[in-house]
Amino acid sequence: MKLSIERGALLKAVSQAQSVVERRNTIPILANVLIEAEGNSVQFRATDLDIEVVDKAPAQVERAGATTVSAVMLHEIVRKLPDGSLVTLSDDGASGRLTVQAGRSNFNLATLPKEDFPVMASSEYASNFSAPAPVLRRLFDKSKFAISTEETRYYLNGVYLHVSDADGGKVLRCVATDGHRLARIDADLPDGASDMPGVIVPRKTVGELRKLLEDDDMKIAVSVSETKIRFATPDITLTSKVIDGTFPDYTRVIPQGNTRRMEVDAAEFAQAVDRVATVSSERSRAVKLSLDEDRLILSVNAPDSGAAEEELAVAYGDERLEIGFNAKYLLEIASQVDRENAVFLFNSSGDPTLMREGNDTTAVYVVMPMRV
Repeated sequence: MKLSIERGALLKAVSQAQSVVERRNTIPILANVLIEAEGNSVQFRATDLDIEVVDKAPAQVERAGATTVSAVMLHEIVRKLPDGSLVTLSDDGASGRLTVQAGRSNFNLATLPKEDFPVMASSEYASNFSAPAPVLRRLFDKSKFAISTEETRYYLNGVYLHVSDADGGKVLRCVATDGHRLARIDADLPDGASDMPGVIVPRKTVGELRKLLEDDDMKIAVSVSETKIRFATPDITLTSKVIDGTFPDYTRVIPQGNTRRMEVDAAEFAQAVDRVATVSSERSRAVKLSLDEDRLILSVNAPDSGAAEEELAVAYGDERLEIGFNAKYLLEIASQVDRENAVFLFNSSGDPTLMREGNDTTAVYVVMPMRV
């Protein structure tokens, strides 16, 4: 195998591949990236047995062929090469070495046989549709903060992507929850997605997917089966197993009867929460919200370190209410707001609180209160 490729194109392809590779693995071949050169392109394939990413880049291929080499090592080398340089990758097959050349730099890397590289079995996808990158980016970006990190409740370790009913008909919906907070984000249902099975997309896949969604003009082809999900652009294909479990009935957690309405400038609110939380002990980080007519007092009282208080002007016309929240959860939810105002809907100090952006119901967040 012998090929020449521009450093920028190589770095982009290799960086996506090496981020999938599991740093701590016991199977040596899984630390490698499979390089396959043919025609006028080269593709880089990496997997951790749960996710597989294939990245294609244009190249001048002198000799077609394939080999595998350490993904992290190759990425580090390419990253340190001068910008704009032409990189030559060559492998004669017999020596068990891949030569990387650029200008006066020359590297010899150990390879493993391409036959040992595991390729994810292709599966029949029940549903195929395409969606604009900004739509998918919004769905996953606004929900992923609520993914649970508890290994025991593995079915909460991802984002539940499914088709659901909303006021105006069917929608494509992402939901994530860890039992303390919940995010539910809706988007218009793409053509061909109506018969899609509901799947739980794992946290790592959501992170890797983000890199495919940078380009606002890109259309992403999505294929879903009961066990796998695939996202593809013309250059990159990301295939992932989905979490084998049943996502709980989240609709029961979303309060319907919360009538006490507070409207506040989202950025001001987030900054004020951040300031008063500075004095709270890391473990509880509880912030108390005291609501009175058109004013909100945020306070923290940490006996061992001090106290803090800040007043904000808000729109609130209901009876007096005191309620406590984990500061980190409040900050994460407030930072999801793209519009100017956040609307909080309360019931009582012991009931879950609902938050949304203005009157927009396509993004809804729920946070459980804390005793303060």
